[in-house]
Amino acid sequence: MPAQDERKAQRLINEIMELLVTHYGGGLSEADLDLQIDGLHRAIEVARRSHSKQLRKSGEPYFFHPLRVAHLAARHWMDFASVMAAILHDVVEDTPVTLAEVEASFGDEVALLVHGLTKATDKNLSREALKAETYRRQLLVAIKDVRVLCLKFWDRMDNLQTISALNPEKQSLIAEETRAVYVPLSRHLGMGHVASELDALSLNILYPRRAVRYARTVMAVQDQVGPQLRKIRSEIHNAFEHHKIPVLLKDHWRRFSIAGAQTMSRGFSTLYTLEVQVDRIMDAYLALGLLHRLYPSIPGKLRDHLNVPSQFGYQALKTTVQAGEYRMRVEITTRKLARFNEAGVLAPGFEFRRSNFQDLMKSLCDGGAAFDPEGLRLASASIQVYTPLGDMRTLPEGSSALDFAFDIHEELGLHAWRARINGQTRLLRSRLMDGDQVAIERSETPQVLPKWLEWAVTPRARNSIRRYLRSRVQEGAAAS
Repeated sequence: MPAQDERKAQRLINEIMELLVTHYGGGLSEADLDLQIDGLHRAIEVARRSHSKQLRKSGEPYFFHPLRVAHLAARHWMDFASVMAAILHDVVEDTPVTLAEVEASFGDEVALLVHGLTKATDKNLSREALKAETYRRQLLVAIKDVRVLCLKFWDRMDNLQTISALNPEKQSLIAEETRAVYVPLSRHLGMGHVASELDALSLNILYPRRAVRYARTVMAVQDQVGPQLRKIRSEIHNAFEHHKIPVLLKDHWRRFSIAGAQTMSRGFSTLYTLEVQVDRIMDAYLALGLLHRLYPSIPGKLRDHLNVPSQFGYQALKTTVQAGEYRMRVEITTRKLARFNEAGVLAPGFEFRRSNFQDLMKSLCDGGAAFDPEGLRLASASIQVYTPLGDMRTLPEGSSALDFAFDIHEELGLHAWRARINGQTRLLRSRLMDGDQVAIERSETPQVLPKWLEWAVTPRARNSIRRYLRSRVQEGAAAS
């Protein structure tokens, strides 16, 4: 490797090490820290040696790719084992190194993550079947250890950022796969910023001219509103300072997206959000009051996601105000919650609600198909409905009362007869709305019909219905 590349690689390695020691050094004994650092150095040497003669399509030494993936992992609070897996994530797939050798040298934890990041191989399967099996493997490993998906996000992000050397058709396939699979998965892990980045990178590939127009529009709006925006920020900061509420103000310009491109003609009101970070939740509500005293609020635009977190765990107060001539979106949160809003499952100090995610992953891997990307997409837009006792259930948008029944329990779904929605008797195929209260009336025997597959949208419900119908067909064949 040329001296310039060596210096570049060493700089990345030093930054990775510094991030890991900063995040985890204080919680480890000196002996354990030395052990982890030694393991990381060994992983780097294995990857450097294994990829030494490999070049990417761009002509860049391949070793830089796993280093950048590891750097992204370290920046997002991932631990030593995760970073070692990131560095080694392609050695089993692309070099003579075996998974058994990885396990022997680095342990079960690193080997499990590397296995989840390695593509499935089988000479008897088609390319599409292998891709589906790779998804299935990742999801099954993610049920045990969610870090494997986070590492896949960093891998895909670096690939999208360095994709220009591939032919356009290959670029489009990778971008479409990212939007169909990894964008919704990252949203389900509370990693909204990661989802937006992956989506924007993919759309830049799929719609390059739209992306250029969008970027030009954002820059034009920034130039137009710059002086007035600085004045608005100053007014807000002075009001908070007067009431002795420490505050951090952050500008967020919307990344390129389909929705963003469709509404960009409306300008500032759809392209910009001001994030207000305070120290405590009580301060967030005080901040909301101060903001509404400064500027008139827009009716119907207030959302309290501090009291009831949004579908994927995002926690903030959302409002829209009329700041002079500009209508402006504002999100108010605490500094601690801001870390979770950005990094989701990886944010330190938060216990991720793994049971909901694991149930979704199991349902996507269940049933007749190896993987159900459509079910994943549907589950990415959701509603919240309630049981008669007031327990909240989150379902995909467009779900029916039948989906609700199966979400409660498979037996209730199979024996469902009709529903009561907000006290009114309704058919099982009735679509639910956000906030509905639902009760299911059940029969003594299962009432499953083939047309139920048209009524249900969730993977859990559809897989249960298919299994039951198959069992009835098999019972009929055995009886005859």
